[in-house]
Amino acid sequence: MIAVNVAMQQDKVIALLENLTENVTFTYKEKKGIKLLFEVKGASAEEAVKVAKESIKAQPWGSVLFFQCTPA
Repeated sequence: MIAVNVAMQQDKVIALLENLTENVTFTYKEKKGIKLLFEVKGASAEEAVKVAKESIKAQPWGSVLFFQCTPA
């Protein structure tokens, strides 16, 4: 499981991670404040954090977004 701490664009982050075509599968579980929790399949939490960060930063809206991804 990983956590993405992000205050803005939460809907876009959820949609992006759930629709990735990588070998990693993200499933949105719940929201706690600004923390979005995702279940991960196909990779370790550390690898999933790396994929999530790179995927968010690659988006036009993600390059200016303040966020943090951590194993949960």
